[in-house]
Amino acid sequence: MRSLGVLTALWVASWGAEGLAQKATESCAGCHEQSQRVQASAHVGVGCAGCHPQHEAYPHPAGVAKPDCAECHATVAAQHAGSVHGRALKAGNAAAPDCTVCHGGAHEVKRATAGEFRQGVPELCGMCHSQVAEEYRASVHGAAGQRGVAAAPVCTDCHGEHSILSHQSQTSPVSAGHIRETCGQCHGSAQLSRRFGLPDDRLISFDASFHGLAAKAGSQSVANCASCHGVHNILPSTDRRSRTHPRNLPATCGQCHPGAGRRFALGTVHQGEGRGEGPAVVWARYGYRILIPLVIGLMVLHNLGDWARKLWLRRFRGAGPLPFRAFEPELRMYGWERLQHGLLVISFAVLVWTGFALKYPDQWWARPLVDWERYWPVRGTLHRIAGVVLLAVAAAHVTTLVLSRRLRQHWKTLWPRRTDVAEAVGTLAYNLGLMSPKPRLSRHSYIEKAEYWAVVWGTVIMAATGLMLWFNSVLLAWWPKSVLDFATVVHFYEAILATLSIVVWHLYFVIFDPDVYPLDTAWLTGFSVKPRPAEAAEAGGAEEERQRDVPRE
Repeated sequence: MRSLGVLTALWVASWGAEGLAQKATESCAGCHEQSQRVQASAHVGVGCAGCHPQHEAYPHPAGVAKPDCAECHATVAAQHAGSVHGRALKAGNAAAPDCTVCHGGAHEVKRATAGEFRQGVPELCGMCHSQVAEEYRASVHGAAGQRGVAAAPVCTDCHGEHSILSHQSQTSPVSAGHIRETCGQCHGSAQLSRRFGLPDDRLISFDASFHGLAAKAGSQSVANCASCHGVHNILPSTDRRSRTHPRNLPATCGQCHPGAGRRFALGTVHQGEGRGEGPAVVWARYGYRILIPLVIGLMVLHNLGDWARKLWLRRFRGAGPLPFRAFEPELRMYGWERLQHGLLVISFAVLVWTGFALKYPDQWWARPLVDWERYWPVRGTLHRIAGVVLLAVAAAHVTTLVLSRRLRQHWKTLWPRRTDVAEAVGTLAYNLGLMSPKPRLSRHSYIEKAEYWAVVWGTVIMAATGLMLWFNSVLLAWWPKSVLDFATVVHFYEAILATLSIVVWHLYFVIFDPDVYPLDTAWLTGFSVKPRPAEAAEAGGAEEERQRDVPRE
């Protein structure tokens, strides 16, 4: 009951205060016409007494200070003080806008949420920024606003309301680092896209592009939405005045890629997977999506079967590990080959790390590289350096083969033969338990040959597409953008195939193969230590080895 009484008293007091304020306002209206205007303003509920102290004294005392807007709107006032307008006022620029310039006098303040106020924002800002306002009115956004589209963006949607900052400020919504999020408020909205028939993949396709990935990592110089579409003069790509009209793309893209589109039309710019891609790009993408699971899947089956058979023979058939005398060293790599292999390992590891960090900058393993991007393009620089090292290794390999007869004779043992196919198929069938005995393998079998020629193939493909991506301006000056898109897809999927092949195939035979575990030392000493055939037969079954020794017909 006591609580109810207190609430009742508070309600009565509140009603009484409002009534007194209303009466005071009504009494002021007898002499002051401002009291009539305030009835249609945002301050209608404030009352004259809220801003005019000692108003009850008559004649009104002179020199009574009126309250500042900040007394009621402290947060907004602080935002304005830190904006370009507030700092200009503080610096003594009397023409810089304050509260009354944008919102009107205290008695005529319009509600900023009203549609009428929003529609008037371009004209309001145009009082000082006339040229910008003229460009805006002619743009696709301004034209939509003039048609009465309430959702059409106005100045405050992009620049902010009270905390307007220079586009050079990193915290500004129209700075290079934030322009994607600002434009994405509308162009990333599925609801607005459906409502106005806008493409719904613009943000997705940008994020997946080189420009989007670089921007996500913090690059301030890479092209963003405004770089291509303009700032205030944005027009649809079908308009011949638009910066993104097909005939204007060479000039627009030429800002960063001199000569782009000089010989061929650049083609579709915003293209997502399966949308607007050329036939070659589509075939390359789906070809690799079939090839990668097929190749890596066969590798996994082959190696799992090999490991399981050796585990069964040594653990469950009582043979146990082979004695030390059962192993014999075999020369597999000469000095030059080991040096080239070492450089290849280093360059490949750096290429994989930096390359996938370029594609997936949000991953935890990419953060040590991405954190430096604001100061130095570490990922791209290291990736290119490693690529040059890889090309140098390839050139050195070819040169040594030409100059050294000894290395050339060694290399000839890796030349493919028809029997390699039979060895590979037979060994896979043996590992899967589909046939017995295990086929006899050559000194350099299909295992080593597959590794070697996969490296050759991968190096050629990655080098060719990598150079196309590196010197993209030259490529775009002579070929359409679809060629660059094809190179991008091939480079990415070939990198996945190469990485998985190294992990699944190569690392198994140099580390996890029970015959060489914990490490095949050929890449360090040149000699590979493997079990003698007789000892392997003793461990794996004499009968099986005897069948292997039967000459082939």
